[in-house]
Amino acid sequence: MADSEDVTVPEFNNLLQMDPYLKPYENDFKRRYELFEQRLVLLEEAEGGFDQFTRSYWTFGVQRQPDNSLFFKEWAPAAEALFLTGDFNGWNNFSHPYIKKDFGKWELILPSKKDKSPAVDHNSKLKVVIHTKAGERLYRISPWAKYVTQCEKSVVYDWVHWDPLQPYQHIHLRPKKPRSLRIYESHVGIASPESSIATYTNFTNNVLPRIKELGYNCIQLMAIMEHAYYASFGYQVTSFFAASSRYGTPDELKQLIDVAHSLGIVVLLDVVHSHASKNTEDGLNRFDGSDSCYFHAPPRGDHSLWDSRLFNYASWEVLRFLLSNLRWWMEEYRFDGFRFDGVSSMLYHHHGIGTGFSGDYSEYFGLQVDEDSLVYLMLANHILHTLYPDCITIAEDVSGMPALCRTVAEGGLGFDYRLAMAIPDKWIQILKEHMDEDWNMGNVVYTLTNRRYGEKCIAYAESHDQALVGDKTLAFWLMDKEMYTNMSSLSPMTPVIDRGLQLHKMIRLLTHGLGGEGYLNFMGNEFGHPEWLDFPREGNSESYHYARRQYNLVDMGHLRYCQLYAFDRDMNHTEDKYGWLSAPQAFVSAQHEGDKVIVFERANVLFIFNFHPTKSYQHYKVAVGSPGKYTIKLDSDEIQYGGHGRLEHNIEFFTEAQPFNGRPNSMMVYIPCRTAIVLANEEIDYCY
Repeated sequence: MADSEDVTVPEFNNLLQMDPYLKPYENDFKRRYELFEQRLVLLEEAEGGFDQFTRSYWTFGVQRQPDNSLFFKEWAPAAEALFLTGDFNGWNNFSHPYIKKDFGKWELILPSKKDKSPAVDHNSKLKVVIHTKAGERLYRISPWAKYVTQCEKSVVYDWVHWDPLQPYQHIHLRPKKPRSLRIYESHVGIASPESSIATYTNFTNNVLPRIKELGYNCIQLMAIMEHAYYASFGYQVTSFFAASSRYGTPDELKQLIDVAHSLGIVVLLDVVHSHASKNTEDGLNRFDGSDSCYFHAPPRGDHSLWDSRLFNYASWEVLRFLLSNLRWWMEEYRFDGFRFDGVSSMLYHHHGIGTGFSGDYSEYFGLQVDEDSLVYLMLANHILHTLYPDCITIAEDVSGMPALCRTVAEGGLGFDYRLAMAIPDKWIQILKEHMDEDWNMGNVVYTLTNRRYGEKCIAYAESHDQALVGDKTLAFWLMDKEMYTNMSSLSPMTPVIDRGLQLHKMIRLLTHGLGGEGYLNFMGNEFGHPEWLDFPREGNSESYHYARRQYNLVDMGHLRYCQLYAFDRDMNHTEDKYGWLSAPQAFVSAQHEGDKVIVFERANVLFIFNFHPTKSYQHYKVAVGSPGKYTIKLDSDEIQYGGHGRLEHNIEFFTEAQPFNGRPNSMMVYIPCRTAIVLANEEIDYCY
């Protein structure tokens, strides 16, 4: 390896201009970039470039050839022998041996039948039989299996050969990458009021129209990669190339994505490359009988907190497997990008276990950083964005790694966005620990605006984490048991419901307007879903009662859930018109502790929040940048949103050339207690 000091990171100066404090770590950036470049060169020399390398799903697993013969290929370096068995040969364990090739590869060709049809029928079952050097005989699913199913009374999944005569053909082109990303985080299996596992088709027919109506332009699909344990929420993956069969067939998922595209909605996959399930019979673990293969050998290859296996990102075949996996989901299913789960665990040898991050830059460099996995993420982002310029990648990272969302050419990891994970924690902390009159406006603003300059964030008030059993959603923290008895609009609002409805809307709008360059909502939370999320498991008698989303509540016009739903819809549509998410960070002109008022401007739109529980302000002076005539575009106090209708919407507000709070202009407004309003300047063209 050349001296890292001789390496040039092409656009590193751009990074230093944004953050000069990274200068002492220049050699770390150079070393990372050098490792990345070496990988690219090796791909070119050994595999003919990354385009071919990342299509290895065309050569591994099972492939039907033009003459209808079937070609099988696996990587099992520790195996003594491999055989194929299944319905096609009456489950004979020895009749169809693989031939050993170089570098731990094994190959088998099955000629077509006499009638020229493939030797293995569509929807028939297969197994790889592994003979180990220790004399064991193991039954395994191919790591490249594209479809696996579970019989009703079986615990283990089966490899099912998926090769339909007429596979689904996508009709619609991918939508263009949205400038303002508004994400609806979704789980197909819980997307129905029924106490059962919902389907891809149900999501297509019943949930997609709601997402479109609500104004979200992106869906983040969780728990798609096959996972044997439903209650893992999809985070203990067993088959990486298989779309979960518990919701339906691969073609039904393809149709879901195709219909989403027809509605102008992009679809992201929640991809889990940070670890894998410990399952052996239907997972990757001990595939070839060894305790390594795709993973580091223990203890490095075990995640003590998640009880799962950790990939060896330095392994050539692991890179092939994971990078091809990303390409598979983009090509075969037409996903538009990924939310990478568990990035913090990948980046550090300590995996974040028992380690806090203070923000000191020394925490992000040095021996604690796992540069193999970091370089894997650089490769993944470089390849994805080169092949698919509109691809969107989001990192789930709690550590605050600098340059995570800067380009690889600058020395960054190449993600488009990171999740602003401190925001939901802050809202829960405030609701748990503080009386309304004690809310610290400055602290709220600081949390919402504290992000790395030049790195885009996805803001969210709550995600699936807060909905899980053991925690509470914002709606439940605010209204608790009264949600079961007092949500009818046919009776007067109780103080608890009144407070809950108003703060639920205000918290979401403040997060939407101030917290990031994208916004995320977990399905059902937009209307204040009344219950937590709990998957069927031993501890709840395998009940599906809490593994569902009760969209039917929105359709009951006499319940106040539809009011929160309407506000969420109009908040997104207002953003769609004015584009504050894609605008530079807001200018905050007021964060008044006594008045409990926050005022800021973004995209030439004025946001005013009065969090005071009892005080309304008749003539409240607010600072404005652009002079002109302002009118209300969104008002959380409207009757249709469960408010009190205290504001006149036909009133026009005119600025005066009186500097105030750091802005050249100001104006007087009426702002009721527990109310948020968005005003736009009628003299500005808002085409963005």
